[in-house]
Amino acid sequence: MSNSTEQIQQLRSSKHLRADAAKLLHQILDQGKSARECLPIAQQPYLDKDKAWLQEMVYGVLRQLPTLQYWLRKLLDKPLKNKYKVVEHLIMLGLYQIAFSRVSTHAAVSETVEATRVLKAEPLKGLVNAILRNFIRQKLNETPIGDEQIESGLPKWLYKQIQQAYPLQLAELSQAMHSRPPIWLRVNQQKMSVGQFSEFLTAQNQEFTLSEEHPDAIILAKSQDITQLPGFDQGWFAVQDGAAQLAARYLQAEKNERILDCCAAPGGKTCHILELQPNLKECIALDVDPLRLIRVQENLDRLELSAKLVSANATDIASWWDGQQFDRILLDAPCSATGVIRRHPDIKWLRKSTDIDTLVALQQTILQAMWSVLKPGGTLLYATCSILPDENRNQISRFLAQQTDASLLPIIEGETISQPGRQILPGETQMDGFYYARLLKS
Repeated sequence: MSNSTEQIQQLRSSKHLRADAAKLLHQILDQGKSARECLPIAQQPYLDKDKAWLQEMVYGVLRQLPTLQYWLRKLLDKPLKNKYKVVEHLIMLGLYQIAFSRVSTHAAVSETVEATRVLKAEPLKGLVNAILRNFIRQKLNETPIGDEQIESGLPKWLYKQIQQAYPLQLAELSQAMHSRPPIWLRVNQQKMSVGQFSEFLTAQNQEFTLSEEHPDAIILAKSQDITQLPGFDQGWFAVQDGAAQLAARYLQAEKNERILDCCAAPGGKTCHILELQPNLKECIALDVDPLRLIRVQENLDRLELSAKLVSANATDIASWWDGQQFDRILLDAPCSATGVIRRHPDIKWLRKSTDIDTLVALQQTILQAMWSVLKPGGTLLYATCSILPDENRNQISRFLAQQTDASLLPIIEGETISQPGRQILPGETQMDGFYYARLLKS
């Protein structure tokens, strides 16, 4: 990067960073865009440290949103509208910085106020200044709110569902869902062992731990640029949470089998299946989104693995199936993603309670379709990154009751038709929330 380009980026950073954070929050909360969609675009003009700051602040506001909204309602006489709506998000950013970040109070106030100029909201400069100073003077962040739902950081509908499903773990779960997740790596066993890769990390003074349940995993102690770790370009490892790493292990693919990974993008599980069993007859990665399959191919290429990629609607079997049944199918079903909120806090505010019934119906349809292309004697592994029973245990219980040629192939001890599968909750041995159930076709 040239000095002039870097100077331009630094100049933009100081002038626009908080304004861009407010715009991002406006896009996510008011326009329903996902952070995956709009964050990379907003980060593009910035240096790496400011890209990280932008994500940290936006995610921080999303994690603490109910509390920040509560404070805002106490400090703002009436909601801002139209072109000034974005200023509410700017104010919440300032409140977050004062209450939850290490930014000095003076800097949080002055720089938040200054950002009104960039947002073309200079008439509200005095209002923003007064609100932030009133917040400091009233010490609202030191005053208990007294509302468990607000303090949980969850929207009302999700709070109620978790309260009903996990009444004894509600506080622990809400805390885990708002913690910062560790970085899990999956060592490519076709390239090297975990022991060998550990030696490379140790030589770089990298801190990490291993996991007894995950023979391919390394858990990094600190967040960092993964591409700078040894062996990234050579395909020595991939980034994949511990819960997701269980999929290939539970599937138990064997030599000369025909495997289908349904809803495969971005391809982490496909790659892991191939790493564990390179001598398959065929491995098909199926996904409805052709753009997301590009990411699957990129991951396969970097790890030097090969699979057949198919872009089609899984339920429209005639459009993609060749009539040959599969020995094993991994169905990573579309879901609410409530198990990965700690990684993607925007999920809480993009999902609505009405979405769950729609997702459950879609899961049922895909499950029935996948069952029809599975061989007698074959195995289907159902997976979601959800913690909601309707998408998981209730879904599989209903399928087992209705499908006479389906039986439960237990993953853990104590599984029954009424309580099938393994539900992993966020934070459990450092993993994301995930659900697995394994079914055998007679």
